[in-house]
Amino acid sequence: MARKRRIPKEPAEARIEGMAHEGRGIAHDEQGRPVFIDFALPGERVRFRYTKLRRQRAEGIAEAILEPADERIAPGCPHFGYCGGCALQHLPSEAQLRHKEAVLLEQLRHLGGVAPEQQLAPLTGPLWGYRRKARLAVRYVPKKGGALVGFREKHSPLVAPVDYCPVLDPRVGERIEAIAELIGTLSIPDRIPQIEVACGDDAAALVFRHLDPLSEADQARLAAFAEETGLAVLRQPGDESTITPVAPDPAPQLSYRLQPYGVEVAFQPADFIQINAAVNEAMVHRAVEWLGPVPGRRILDLFCGVGNFSLPLAQQGAAVTGIEGETGLVERARANAAANGVAAGFEVADLTTEAGIQRVAGGYDAVLLDPPRSGAQEVLDAVAATGARRVVYCSCGPATLARDAGILVARHGFRLNAAGIMDMFPHTAHVESFAVLDRD
Repeated sequence: MARKRRIPKEPAEARIEGMAHEGRGIAHDEQGRPVFIDFALPGERVRFRYTKLRRQRAEGIAEAILEPADERIAPGCPHFGYCGGCALQHLPSEAQLRHKEAVLLEQLRHLGGVAPEQQLAPLTGPLWGYRRKARLAVRYVPKKGGALVGFREKHSPLVAPVDYCPVLDPRVGERIEAIAELIGTLSIPDRIPQIEVACGDDAAALVFRHLDPLSEADQARLAAFAEETGLAVLRQPGDESTITPVAPDPAPQLSYRLQPYGVEVAFQPADFIQINAAVNEAMVHRAVEWLGPVPGRRILDLFCGVGNFSLPLAQQGAAVTGIEGETGLVERARANAAANGVAAGFEVADLTTEAGIQRVAGGYDAVLLDPPRSGAQEVLDAVAATGARRVVYCSCGPATLARDAGILVARHGFRLNAAGIMDMFPHTAHVESFAVLDRD
């Protein structure tokens, strides 16, 4: 058994040589080990303390910036540094974008063996108040004053104590303290582990997960909070199928509009939607431009969700088929198509299984891929077999995008026409990206 290395108690100093994909500064210690240091920027000299120590690598956190980089800025949130929700607030947004572009291009080259023929301009939106979906952690800690509500501390399961969150939709982000106080008044404050946040254009909802039953008094307090704030409050005693409204009842329909297409997309609080409304609309517009949805053009939308891409593509006249593995999302997609008066077909199929992949059949002119972080590797052969000459790939993981683009290029004769980033999560190191692959 390897001997556990003792973490030095005394701080050390280092010169930061670069930045890792997750936004940490990279230095080397006296033993030549790479050290990944939180809150440190390239070129800086910092004093840091070790947090992890292994034979091949170490981790640390900057305690003092002895020589700051020219581009370092003051964070926009007072909770930055201990709240784990953001990683890059000490870096200007332009520099954040350059870092994310570099990550994407490096992953494409290193993991996929490909490079885009053209690099697309980043898709950007507001830097604050952009997050319309979130899962807030809750922990009741009497010694810290009651309930804590927010994101986890950096590299810790503990909930960071915050009174507001400037990246959340202000309807919720400005009420973190009030939500924590509300939980403290309930009969089971230690049995509320999380709150699901879901914000549409015209309504916002909070789903309180509770491990023990809520009393009538608890539900009355939740209802009063809903009336006072205008937020819809729902309860969830079990899995997502147990979500029911507390107040108002019935709960308002959550939805968002894709303005250029006259389309409104309805969703349920637990449904997956893109969290950044402005960047999502720009992403949809870019996809529509690349896919060219003229009447008669056949487009396959894989991992289609509630119809975020399918609806505007069909509204423009294309013959669209959407496939999604979750039955509830397909039901919502069909309802959205009917409500918007567009003709798009939707099917339920798990695209990670052989049975689901077999549903990807028939001739198509183009395919849209919007897979989860694990990517779309399992379905790529079937995508190529459709005869599509263009694949538009929206990715929440640059490593799997790089892998999948490499497969389409090496195995199926595509070329990587274009790629670029989408700043869906400003101030974080999370990289969302967009790629266009063509074959003759």
